[in-house]
Amino acid sequence: MSENIMRIIDLRGRKLSRAELLAAMPRAAMGTSEATDLVRPILEDVKERGAAALRDFEEKFDHVRPEHLRVPEEEIEAALDTLDPEVRAAIEESVRRARAVAQNQVPKDFHTDLAPGARVAERWIPIQRVGLYVPGGKAVYPSSVIMNAVPAQAAGVESLAIATPPARDNDKGLPNKTILATCAILGVKEVYAVGGAQAIAMFAYGAKGSEPQDGEVLCDPVDKITGPGNIFVATAKSLVSAFVGIDAVAGPTEIGIIADKTANPSLVAADLIGQAEHDELAGSVLFTDDPELADKVQENLNYRVPKTEHAERVHTSLSGTQSAIVLTDGLDQSIDAANAYAAEHLEIQTADADAVVKRIKNAGAIFRGPYSPVPLGDYMSGSNHVLPTGGTARFAAGLGVHTFMKPVEVIEYDEEGLKALAARINAFAVSEDLPAHGECVLSRFVKDPYDKATLREQEKEAGLR
Repeated sequence: MSENIMRIIDLRGRKLSRAELLAAMPRAAMGTSEATDLVRPILEDVKERGAAALRDFEEKFDHVRPEHLRVPEEEIEAALDTLDPEVRAAIEESVRRARAVAQNQVPKDFHTDLAPGARVAERWIPIQRVGLYVPGGKAVYPSSVIMNAVPAQAAGVESLAIATPPARDNDKGLPNKTILATCAILGVKEVYAVGGAQAIAMFAYGAKGSEPQDGEVLCDPVDKITGPGNIFVATAKSLVSAFVGIDAVAGPTEIGIIADKTANPSLVAADLIGQAEHDELAGSVLFTDDPELADKVQENLNYRVPKTEHAERVHTSLSGTQSAIVLTDGLDQSIDAANAYAAEHLEIQTADADAVVKRIKNAGAIFRGPYSPVPLGDYMSGSNHVLPTGGTARFAAGLGVHTFMKPVEVIEYDEEGLKALAARINAFAVSEDLPAHGECVLSRFVKDPYDKATLREQEKEAGLR
């Protein structure tokens, strides 16, 4: 019999504190600190030399020197013309569903009337310019174009730019044609054949042109950068986050599955493999109170893994320290463990899935039932697949329309509304040793807010008391 691929973490019979439960969860190490020394010089070089540095880094890392760092619009349209009709139909359906969900996510402005002449309103304002990063490492990700661009468009972002590495099989240094075709479908015309940390630098600082086709300015700086990427992209986003917005510093992808004895072990195994295919560091974790199910899942993995195309990558991922089968005393402990793990993707394959869903506090996205596998969310469910990783779902949310908007309060008090609070504001300000704050307000109602000896009388005369 083959040796089991996934290790076992046995929580049965153990009463764990919150800290112990968090520590028991399998994790992939992010390791951004190790990449910092490599990334920082890239950021500085792009900031200083612009397009010239971008071409140098593309030649070094992607082994091609793009003639056009900004992809000509005719190349984007040509990619759509040559797109396989079946793939085009799939992309268009994905866009349609994502747009339907995104439109319903747009937050509504509101106001609160607190007293006569006293109103606080809130406006949701789109971020003006956004840079969307689309990775191109072990796979091609037109789905990432959709997941980033659609909610940004629904939010009303007026300026969208996409950066993605040149395709390995394109001697002109252009990005993958399916990615370009997806941009065409979405109406995104500003696309750059730039990958890695250098793309993040371009978005953060902007980039001056170095050749006639670049123009004087190749790329204007953005206000926020979103999109997944490798360790170098994540590190670059972290380093520029002090002055440009980012969605998150994403780690390796992950799946958690809560399953009981009613789950189909073959489907559970297939779902674990599907996530492991992404990356050798991808995390795949099964939470179950049924040892027999755990054994059957292991048997299915032993059968299935050698048959899948990326078997070596999958095996490395499933056998790594970031993956495990977690055995629990019951469904309650499975739920507690899953909440501690806070998976990017959490599948629920239990007898009463609805009851379990209601008890999930921490997950990037929840996939309810055996017919809602994670790849559905990756491509076509209408949900967004850019989700918090590494346990950050305990406090962070996935990408959506809200990512590309900012709430701004509008304070609308008239004379009557402010007058009712003036004396109290002054008292509050004085208690904080900020008397000029109070004087600022009182100046609207009394003759001399600096005459403290008569101030109380002035307040009474002005009707503030």
